[in-house]
Amino acid sequence: MIRLPEWLNTLRWRLLAALGIAVLLIWVLAGWFSYEQAQHEAEELMDGSLAQSSRLLLALLEEENASHLNVLAERLATASADSSDVYQPPLEFQVGRSDGTVFVRSANAPDVPVLGLLGYSDIERDGGGWRVLNAESEDGRFRVQVSHAIAVRDRASLEVASQTVFPLALIVPFLLLMLYLSVRSGLRPLEKLAADVTARNADNLAPLSRSGIPGEARPLLQAINRLFGRLGRTLDNERRFTADAAHELRTPLAALKVHTQVARLSDDDAVRARALAQIESGVDRATHLVEQLLRLARLDPLTTLPCSRTLALGDLLVDVVESIDRAGGEASARIQVGEGVAELGVIGDVDLLRIVLRNLLDNALRYSPADAPVRVDAGRSAAGGIDLFVSDSGQGMSDEALQRLGERFFRDRDNVLEGNGLGLAIVTRIAELHGARLQAENLPDGFRIGLIGLAPA
Repeated sequence: MIRLPEWLNTLRWRLLAALGIAVLLIWVLAGWFSYEQAQHEAEELMDGSLAQSSRLLLALLEEENASHLNVLAERLATASADSSDVYQPPLEFQVGRSDGTVFVRSANAPDVPVLGLLGYSDIERDGGGWRVLNAESEDGRFRVQVSHAIAVRDRASLEVASQTVFPLALIVPFLLLMLYLSVRSGLRPLEKLAADVTARNADNLAPLSRSGIPGEARPLLQAINRLFGRLGRTLDNERRFTADAAHELRTPLAALKVHTQVARLSDDDAVRARALAQIESGVDRATHLVEQLLRLARLDPLTTLPCSRTLALGDLLVDVVESIDRAGGEASARIQVGEGVAELGVIGDVDLLRIVLRNLLDNALRYSPADAPVRVDAGRSAAGGIDLFVSDSGQGMSDEALQRLGERFFRDRDNVLEGNGLGLAIVTRIAELHGARLQAENLPDGFRIGLIGLAPA
């Protein structure tokens, strides 16, 4: 496969090639049409010349009487034309009576009887073609035959047609030059836009100016500006995420260091055991935080679900409850499932929805009183989606916390239990990937939170 040079594989040269080919095709068609029309008109003009000559000859014959025909024949014999002038082809003629008698003829006139059919005809004589016109006087006494050599007529037609097409050939180079200049001028705003983007550094994500950008390029400019906006928000999130993660990790690491020093310096076995237990708990908390940070880091770049399929909510719920039981949560004894949940199905990623249910159930079990029931309900919404809720009998959330639901590293000031504020942020991100949203509300006897608008199976 032949690979074009890089400078040819550009929008400018593609436009020039397309427009140049179009112009050349139009020029060829226009030239061919003009050539054919010019030839036709030249033939018509020369046929008109034959007709005019025949009428003049007949007029002369009608003015002469029979006694002067020989004198007329001598004068007509002296009539000739310059054979080198293509616009005045030599006129050959025969003049005779209605009985076919020819009393005068030009030197090179074709030997054709003057009694032929009236009008135009093409004949072959003496190895050449002739255009012949037979005419008759009004009284029918005389006959006139005038003719042109077809070769001479063709030469004259070619000359006329060539002179018609020649100016078009002169115009084409200038037209191609104007096309090149026009395309170059029209693409200059795009070149400026490319130069502006190239000259930017990684920190300059301000929107590009729309000044001077043609309408056809504005969708591209808007797409680039939207991309800059997304990149800016992503970078801001990463900076904030990194700062928050560093802040959150600093506390457990500092506590681990303190407990390590206590365990190393203490001679009391009970104090050392308590310090080691705190170290283990701190390591668990730090490990959980790192796992959630990694999970968010994997979720953030996603624009679509990694693996979407149809799954039954009942099977998903059983799987999650068993995993909590294995971790020592004793969830099966406290979780109640509403009617119809087992019959509903959704379309989504099973691993991500398992994380959602696990986070929501873990929070409900932790924040509600010991041995208090936790209820899972699901149903179809008026919009046709599936709504999934987890309800508990805990104290709920403050109004400020409800407003900032799903914000990373945010924890309600009234919350006295340990946590890092990432669980609901993960749930919110997974809900976005499923085209749903997180919703929470305080109830008179507890708290309810869930996903709204999951795709039904």
